[in-house]
Amino acid sequence: MEIELIRHFATEGNLEKRYIGVTDEEIKAECVLEHTLKKEENGREEWKPELVIVSPLRMCRQTAEILFPGAEQVVCEQMRECDFGLFEGKNYQELTGNPKYQSWIDSGGTKAFPGGEDPMEFRKRCVCGFEQMMEKMIKGKRKKIAFVVHGGTIMSVMEAFDPEKKEFYHWQVKNGKGFHFQIEEEKWQQGKRQFEEIEEI
Repeated sequence: MEIELIRHFATEGNLEKRYIGVTDEEIKAECVLEHTLKKEENGREEWKPELVIVSPLRMCRQTAEILFPGAEQVVCEQMRECDFGLFEGKNYQELTGNPKYQSWIDSGGTKAFPGGEDPMEFRKRCVCGFEQMMEKMIKGKRKKIAFVVHGGTIMSVMEAFDPEKKEFYHWQVKNGKGFHFQIEEEKWQQGKRQFEEIEEI
């Protein structure tokens, strides 16, 4: 099976470097225009999935419609972004001096977000959602699938199934970017779950 994991186009909060997890923002029109121009320049062959799996948030659904117009969208609740709790909607400058933020930074980002989600539980949630979607796609004999989700979601999934076991932050991608890879359905069903032929897109 051929799969693409793509991060949604930028929102206003992304451009202002804010923690955007549960906030249901729309994508910025200028980011869509920028993507269109780059697409025309690089001449990458158009890739058409059989269906697109999306986070429930508008930024992902809107991006999926632009990238793959008319494609069937399937919402996966488990692949939404992390809930940043008290940090939601704020950026580094606004949080500087906040003792709860400093405590979280000092933990190396491993502590739960105050009033939000535990980072390790978030990663498990994303991986579980991906595995559930894969089971459905394999049963449905799908061969080309796209996911349009969030940066943290992509990092969680790539870390879990990368055969070289690169760490979480290695998989950071810009808005509108992502990864293309293959899985072997038979191996996957046997529990040998890893991605093959990974390339950045």
